Amino acid sequence: MSITTYGLQHIKKEIQHLPHEQLGELLLRLARYKKENKELLAYLLFEAHDQVAFIEKVKAEAGFMFSQLPALSYTAAKSMRKILRLLSKYVKFIGTKEAEIELLINFCVNYVEYADRRTNYKPIRLILIRQVEKIKGLIGKLHEDIQFDYLEDYNTLITDAEKKLGWFKKNDYLL
Repeated sequence: MSITTYGLQHIKKEIQHLPHEQLGELLLRLARYKKENKELLAYLLFEAHDQVAFIEKVKAEAGFMFSQLPALSYTAAKSMRKILRLLSKYVKFIGTKEAEIELLINFCVNYVEYADRRTNYKPIRLILIRQVEKIKGLIGKLHEDIQFDYLEDYNTLITDAEKKLGWFKKNDYLL
């Protein structure tokens, strides 16, 4: 005996036939089981109508978390990974590449501002390098008109990183 799993198409068809009261009960039941489901539902209900304000809230939260970075390299790297997990969760909620680019650029700007510049701890350096490469790839996937909007911010980030971080080489990441 095995439990049947249904695909998204079957679920979508079944949801269309449910009355509103039953649909509401199902949503609340789903929200009870996982914190992330509850957060997604809250975003869709209360925040999705104003993405710009939501992105600004996320940037402010990430900036605050960066301002609280510990001095030790190991714990600083853990804190940065925690910030990245938070950002990736919110990017999943928003669901656009533009929002992801904006939040990752903000992450990298905060990194350049708050991270210990003298550290030789490789995991901390790799966090910035991976995010810069990710931004570069995401910008490359956008339409040319939209790419132009983000290129200036990206190039400013790369220039600032090279000025403030002696180990960062701008020419490796130019678009």
